Amino acid sequence: MASAGLRKELSCSICMEIYTDPVTLRCGHNFCRDCIDGVQDTEGGYGEYSCPECRATFHKRPPLQRNITLCNVVENVRSIQPHQKEITGIRCTYCVDSPVAAVKSCLHCEASLCDNHLRVHSKGPEHVLTDPSTSLETRKCSVHKKILEYYCTEDSICICVSCSLAGEHQGHQVEMLEEASEKKKKKLRNVLQKLTTRQKKTEERVRSLEERRRKAQQKAAGEAERVTVLFIDIRRRVDDREKRILSEISRQEKEASLSLSDVIQKLEIRKDELSRKMRDIEELCMTDPLTVLQEPDRGDEDTEGHDGGDEDTGGHDGGDRGAELISHISHTLSAMIRDINVTFYVQDPADILLDVNTAANNLLISDDLKTATRTEITQNRPETAERFLYNQVMSGRRFTSGRHYWDVEISRSRWWRVGMCYPSIDRRGRQSYIGNNNKSWCLYGGLWRYNNQFSVKHDSKVIPIHHQISSDRVRICLDYEAGQLSFYELCVPIRHLHTFTAAFSEPLLAVLYVCNGSIKISGGAERNRK
Repeated sequence: MASAGLRKELSCSICMEIYTDPVTLRCGHNFCRDCIDGVQDTEGGYGEYSCPECRATFHKRPPLQRNITLCNVVENVRSIQPHQKEITGIRCTYCVDSPVAAVKSCLHCEASLCDNHLRVHSKGPEHVLTDPSTSLETRKCSVHKKILEYYCTEDSICICVSCSLAGEHQGHQVEMLEEASEKKKKKLRNVLQKLTTRQKKTEERVRSLEERRRKAQQKAAGEAERVTVLFIDIRRRVDDREKRILSEISRQEKEASLSLSDVIQKLEIRKDELSRKMRDIEELCMTDPLTVLQEPDRGDEDTEGHDGGDEDTGGHDGGDRGAELISHISHTLSAMIRDINVTFYVQDPADILLDVNTAANNLLISDDLKTATRTEITQNRPETAERFLYNQVMSGRRFTSGRHYWDVEISRSRWWRVGMCYPSIDRRGRQSYIGNNNKSWCLYGGLWRYNNQFSVKHDSKVIPIHHQISSDRVRICLDYEAGQLSFYELCVPIRHLHTFTAAFSEPLLAVLYVCNGSIKISGGAERNRK
């Protein structure tokens, strides 16, 4: 069995056990790796580290160097006494032959005591007993080796009586440890109370957001069901319309076929009659002059019926009938397509609200979040990464799928842009203007600057729109899956201006640029007006 002295040398001063994976600090003292890691983790919150043995301080967490020699010695000792029972916790300092758990520690003696040694221990007032501790030296002044009984409020450090009376803390404001500890505990309890209140508010916020998420999921499920029913009805109506059109085409084709067959039959009869008369005339022309002159004159009779024959056969009516069939089918198809287009777009107007957190400070956003107005009065909103520097604002809603549309009304604005963009668009510089980059698409124009002419723009490429615009209202239509973004002038009838085609790779947001005047989101649910 290892001697008591050897065992003490091979014991960690933190856990009082034989070293496990011993490591060395820069000051030369050794500890179990897990023990010193735990001490340093605790000290990390104070921004300064120290050695539990000599109290040497380190401004940065000191590296731990594995002590290979000490590791080998410990392994040899363990191999010599493999069956020795290890005592968990702190052991009695004086039970060197057989380890016994300590029940108290004496700060004056810097020793831990079992029940037997505690009975014979000095009862003097200087022998202060505490719960078993592995860091008794930390309870004494490193200079005077006296028990730390006071707390210097000026230097925020625990001191002994000698430090207070004659040491470097002489004349400083000091408090008893218990008193200082209670004050600090009171502060900690106040902090704990604030943190508890904050935690409760956070939990309430989480519950509220979870409830909103649940309602959003329910709403989404209801919308999905509504859209499913809507498209089932659309498909049914399209199928019914297809059947009716095909049936009408078939009926009119049969009717025209019968009419034309009748005309063809009459023309065949007329052709035979004309052939017979032509043969009679040819034979007559080959006879002698007396016979020709004695034969009744039939030229007028034969030619008079030429126009009348066409009236009898109805040849012109048959051709007109075919043209009417084609025209009727074309009109029917156009009406069906127009009905389908109206169904697709009018059924789902987008609810667009402007996001004030993205609005430039020279834009005034209305209370209903529908209108952006250029203002000379700076709004003094906080500068954030998501806020535009100049004249622009985005919507709060993002579009990642589906077909949607929204309308805008331009009021007294000589220079404006409307369109859609990715959330990753720049917020600073001219490259942040919609249309000036590959992350946005826009329609732009103005009464003065562009002489009431419109253009579209993407990635700085401009495409002019070559006709005058009379309306001050514009519709933007998005088909995300098809990769189409279209612009329309809201006049009667609606006039298509341009359609961008792209493979959208991010969510899309509505975006406005206002040089002066204002732009209002008038709501997709409104019907077209002049």
